[in-house]
Amino acid sequence: MTDAEYVSIWMRPERPARGPKPAYSRARITEAAIRIADAEGLEAATMRRIAAEIGAGAMSLYRYVPSRDDLVELIADHLQGEIDVTGLPSGDWRADLTRYAEGLRAMWLRHPWIATVQRSLPSFGPNQLLLIERVIGVLDAHVSIDENLGLMALLNGYIEGAAREEVSWAEEVRRSGLSESEWMTRSSSRVNHLLSSGEYPIFTKIVMQARQPHLSRDEQFRNGLERVLDCIAAALPPTPS
Repeated sequence: MTDAEYVSIWMRPERPARGPKPAYSRARITEAAIRIADAEGLEAATMRRIAAEIGAGAMSLYRYVPSRDDLVELIADHLQGEIDVTGLPSGDWRADLTRYAEGLRAMWLRHPWIATVQRSLPSFGPNQLLLIERVIGVLDAHVSIDENLGLMALLNGYIEGAAREEVSWAEEVRRSGLSESEWMTRSSSRVNHLLSSGEYPIFTKIVMQARQPHLSRDEQFRNGLERVLDCIAAALPPTPS
């Protein structure tokens, strides 16, 4: 399909203006795709598999979702809709961004395959647009739009990086068949050998003094988030006393 032929899925009517009510809907197809992806991974969510899930003919679904790219856009937008931004902005920017960050992380952890859906180009679906209005709106009264975009990139980069690491670590633990504590115990002899060598003073300081590695995943995330929010606070103009 050429650029001239491309039409965004969001600009295509879901149903014709006339005629009988369609038997299915984009929402139903998208929800089925997400159920399959949650159970078996995104690659398993083919049109044929989705059709079997909802009791339809595979070819009939292309009337609702013309291509795989369209399906991915629908899925990505649906997942963004899981982040509750009701009432944002509230006037308390730090509380608002904390709530958003925790909601985005929770969505990633519910759907760890989201890493394969993340796209650099925006699709401007309704849920993405709602996030833009509500979340970017949190800092709109405080900074210019360019500064706002930069600060949100900083925040989103932290959330995505932390969530990716958490998902990756969970997958490593699953594949190893060991619990996280068992994995750490198995590594203890190597760690002790490195400590006793005296060649790695910074590594030794991390093992012997650092508190962060011993925090829960929730605590680690919140600790890092507070540092990012402190950076955002430093970029905001001072509040009149």
